Amino acid sequence: MEFEKIHNKGQARLFKNDFLEALTKAHPLVIWGMYIPILTYIIYLAATKYGYSTGTILLVFFGGMFFWSFFEYIAHRYIFHWVPKTPGATKFVYTLHGNHHHYPRDKQRLFMPPVPSLIISSTLFGLMYLIMGSYVFMFFPGFLLGYLMYGTMHYAIHAWNPPFKWMKGLWRNHHLHHYKNEHNGYGVSSTLWDHVFGTMFDLKKEKEDKEKVKELMFEKKK
Repeated sequence: MEFEKIHNKGQARLFKNDFLEALTKAHPLVIWGMYIPILTYIIYLAATKYGYSTGTILLVFFGGMFFWSFFEYIAHRYIFHWVPKTPGATKFVYTLHGNHHHYPRDKQRLFMPPVPSLIISSTLFGLMYLIMGSYVFMFFPGFLLGYLMYGTMHYAIHAWNPPFKWMKGLWRNHHLHHYKNEHNGYGVSSTLWDHVFGTMFDLKKEKEDKEKVKELMFEKKK
């Protein structure tokens, strides 16, 4: 989907109903606070109820985190940037992701809000359970932590300059996705899959547009 130019101010109105509109917003700490107890309990079940060893839990857990990075890329590329052909589908894509391209300074919509997040995560847990059985009690917590780290990284990219030099490429990749070409740079928490699938920006050739980057960053309180 082709999104319009960046708006420096404001926030998209997604629903006329105030209650529904409120459900589209969330602070990152709310999402972390919601999921950390859940993923901790699921791992506890893997160790106690199902008797998996620490080594197995860690191996499958990190496998879930790695799978998240792939899932993140596929979802961003093919769902968030899906080209809709009906008004309903257009509304869906805009609600899901298009509003972020219009209003990248809107810090309340960088995480999936609690209600849809719980619905989607529960569905994914059920599907994973059908595929891998009790291994899901180790795999899914890693997948969830990958999501939490992705959301936090996304927040950081829009809020601050990269804290370490080696992270600058990750920051620039996402900035260029916003203002240069939204059909490249789909990775947020990692650029691995952009390299694998040929959607990585050539950062050596791309000039850094500091004014455009400023349009993507949260305004600091004076």
